[in-house]
Amino acid sequence: MKKIVLNTVLLLIIVVIPDLVSAQMDVQVRINIPLPPPIVFPAPPAVVVIPETDIYAIPDVHDDIFFYDGWWWRPWEGRWYRSRHYDRGWAYYNRMPSFQRHVPHNWRQDYRDRRWKGHSWDSRAISYRDAEKNWRTWKQNKHWKNENYWGVRGMDRMPPGQQKKYQRGPDNFPKGEGHGHGKGHGQGQGKKDQRD
Repeated sequence: MKKIVLNTVLLLIIVVIPDLVSAQMDVQVRINIPLPPPIVFPAPPAVVVIPETDIYAIPDVHDDIFFYDGWWWRPWEGRWYRSRHYDRGWAYYNRMPSFQRHVPHNWRQDYRDRRWKGHSWDSRAISYRDAEKNWRTWKQNKHWKNENYWGVRGMDRMPPGQQKKYQRGPDNFPKGEGHGHGKGHGQGQGKKDQRD
């Protein structure tokens, strides 16, 4: 009888202890993803809506910060982060947000040049609070398209097929058109995520 009990205890030790050690190792092995450094804003920021989208951007800071569908978004060191606040609370987002493919890589230069696809762009500063409060209604009502085509003069006269060409990337610009810098409006890559 002692031999059976001893064998049972020994068997339990052989089976249970490796599982406990393995479980402890699993808990200790973590991937720490660093959070982006804070950006100090001297005053609450204004945003602009990027033409032909419902994506808002803070144009007057060095880093890209976007507002889309109720979230603030920030790329940093090849990763994306999001928050309900423009200046804090960033959390890692494990994929590229779907809106990103609609953000031309040189939108900031277009903003500084006050040009969009060869047309004059009178961007309008919007308080971040107004964007947070009204984005849903503005999106549903196509507010920015109906409000003078995002402030881009002549966009309402641009043929629909020509507008699409600019969203596909630098190789699809008609010769002699585009921004004039020899580069087109590229788009990001990534899978579409229905949740963002």
